[in-house]
Amino acid sequence: MLYKSTRGEEKYYDSAFVIKKGISSDGGLFVPTEKFKIDLDKIESLANLDYKGRAKFVLSYFLTDFSEDEISDCVEYAYESKKWDGENTVPLVKLGDNKYILELWHGPTSAFKDVALQILPVFMINSLKKCNDDKDVVILTATSGDTGKAALEGFKNIEGTHVIVFFPEKGVSTVQKLQMVTQEGSNVSSIAVGGNFDDTQNGVKAIFSDKDLSEKLSKSGYEFSSANSINWGRLVPQIVYYFSAYADLIKTGEIKAGDKINFVVPTGNFGNILAGYYAYSIGLPVNKFICASNDNNVLTEFINTGTYNRNREFFKTSSPSMDILISSNLERLLYHLNGNDFGKINDWMHLLKDKGEYSVDDMTLKAINEIFYGEYSVESDVNNQIKTTFDKHNYIMDTHTAVGMDVYDKYVEKTDDNTISVVLSTASPFKFCNTVLKALVGSDAIKDKSELEMLEILSDKFKLVIPKGLQNLDEKEVLHNTVCDKNKEAMQECIEKIIFS
Repeated sequence: MLYKSTRGEEKYYDSAFVIKKGISSDGGLFVPTEKFKIDLDKIESLANLDYKGRAKFVLSYFLTDFSEDEISDCVEYAYESKKWDGENTVPLVKLGDNKYILELWHGPTSAFKDVALQILPVFMINSLKKCNDDKDVVILTATSGDTGKAALEGFKNIEGTHVIVFFPEKGVSTVQKLQMVTQEGSNVSSIAVGGNFDDTQNGVKAIFSDKDLSEKLSKSGYEFSSANSINWGRLVPQIVYYFSAYADLIKTGEIKAGDKINFVVPTGNFGNILAGYYAYSIGLPVNKFICASNDNNVLTEFINTGTYNRNREFFKTSSPSMDILISSNLERLLYHLNGNDFGKINDWMHLLKDKGEYSVDDMTLKAINEIFYGEYSVESDVNNQIKTTFDKHNYIMDTHTAVGMDVYDKYVEKTDDNTISVVLSTASPFKFCNTVLKALVGSDAIKDKSELEMLEILSDKFKLVIPKGLQNLDEKEVLHNTVCDKNKEAMQECIEKIIFS
């Protein structure tokens, strides 16, 4: 399997290079260039494998420059049971006749990003060796909350790497912030940015494209890469859990191989749902991808109208990992749907950068609507969904999952589509216990309580175990307290101080 940039660079690369590089030198994202389909009998056989076996199977199609043993070693390292809540890495929970929850948050940081960011570090080390690269890699990442902690945890003390995470100072939850600022590790740094996630992400992108800075780093024995889903090594592990959910439905007899199902994905940066599209493109039977947004509903508008417009009010919501107005991974989808026409991609991405808006042609919009459905959920809907789901199913979900579940209900009401559907659950309810508890027991019950006190309340009242990574956060030492302005120059100054001091 070879990869190339969405922006038109003529070179083709193997997976080791694109994982090491992160983003193309022309500013584009790396995409696979070879088309293939996995036979239904092979998909059916996944029902007999555990998650590790399924991961080894799917990854072997995309990482063809990795040996079978190398892929196996990476998978065994990432998904060993002691890092997760047992052997069932991503359990599928049935809520109703046609409704399932895919819990992706049983890893060390209680967020779905662990699925990819526990394996990306070993992908990276193997890639450096394959490329005969003796430089240290500086993993530069912008986060809306969960990617940051998962990257810091995944790469901590990994030889030959340095991890620098930027997060919006007031755009993450208290728990998310404490997870990042108390992170231990000799090679990790987290920095708060005085802006929102899009400001943070724009600064990181600008730093990646600064050739003078890259040259300065190179001369000193360093090079940039990313742990965001712009890095193919972050995205490709996420393809696995779509196949895993389907295999579990076959295993329990809920479907037969070949039956189409729906996936409901709460997303802001479009990476999580794009991984599902890649699964679909190589043979996974899917009826519809239901793209769920919060009040920052730029993706909903785009899917329904073909116009992407980030020139709108930015809302801080109870689902902060989705508080995004620039969905980077959408570029990959548009590239594939337009027959790899990088000219269109360049035009649209330049319009987005310069004007904040672009509109795709009717053919592209039709192709999007054939497989994607877009809807959004406002804050009151999120609260109601948390309460309703608990009352009906005795199941407690976080705010992002509630966005997905609310959008799913709206989809069914509008379409009468009762196809078996899997809602991706992206975080433990403990990560957003303020909103969860308000929905379940009311504001008065938690009045004047800190978010950390609420962890205990949620645990005691509903007999739930606080995830290990969220316990005793208030007792941990704050190791990272740098705050910088939201411009590229200030962020770059922080990077150079960390690397060169």
